[in-house]
Parts: sequence; structure tokens; C-alpha cells
Amino acid sequence: MGINFAQAVAVHGDALQLRTERTRILAANIANENTPGYQAQDMDFAAVMASNQAGADGAPPLDTDNGPLYRVPYHPSGDGNTVEIGVEQAAFAQNASDYQTSLTFLSMDLKGIAKAIAGQ
Repeated sequence: MGINFAQAVAVHGDALQLRTERTRILAANIANENTPGYQAQDMDFAAVMASNQAGADGAPPLDTDNGPLYRVPYHPSGDGNTVEIGVEQAAFAQNASDYQTSLTFLSMDLKGIAKAIAGQ
């Protein structure tokens, strides 16, 4: 009998992939802070995660049916850029912390599997 790792790591593998994608989006926002007309984007992590979990009928991971979400700036700039560096840095830091948490849970799952294989 083989081990189905996708089932064994459950939700934590999907969460890690989504956190990685959100990191990419937030990093792009920070990189384009001074690009005129750039629209800051984000993803609704909970909605995409729920969509992935409900998509057990064969939906691919990172199925972002909702599309990108655009931030509404607190203080709009004159050049049309909606990136506010403080907001982006806070979101990036929170996402990094959440990524580390997901990674810790995934590591604990894999250690448990290793102990089960070793018969401990």
C-alpha cells in the first residue's frame, strides 16, 4: 500500500502554494511602487483556498477563478499608481509570517509520516 502524499499533507501543501503566489503578487506591487498607472493587486487567500478545497472534483491548484483583486488606495496619487508602500510592506510581512506557519505545519506532517514509516 502506497502513501498518497497529497492526501497526507492535506491542506498545508495548498496553503504553501497559495502563500507563494501571494508573495509574488505583493513583491510585484512593491517593485512597481514608482510605475505610473500601476494598479496594486492582491488575492483573497481565504476565498481561493476555499475554492481549491471545494475543487476536489479535479480543479487544478491555484485555480484563481476570482481573478486578481485590485487595491483601492487610501491616498490616491496623481499618476494613477495605487501602490502604497506601507500597506504593501505590512501585507508582505504578514504573508511571510503566514508562509512560515504553513511551512511549520507541513514539516510537522512530514515528520509524522516519517515516524509512522519508521514504526515509532
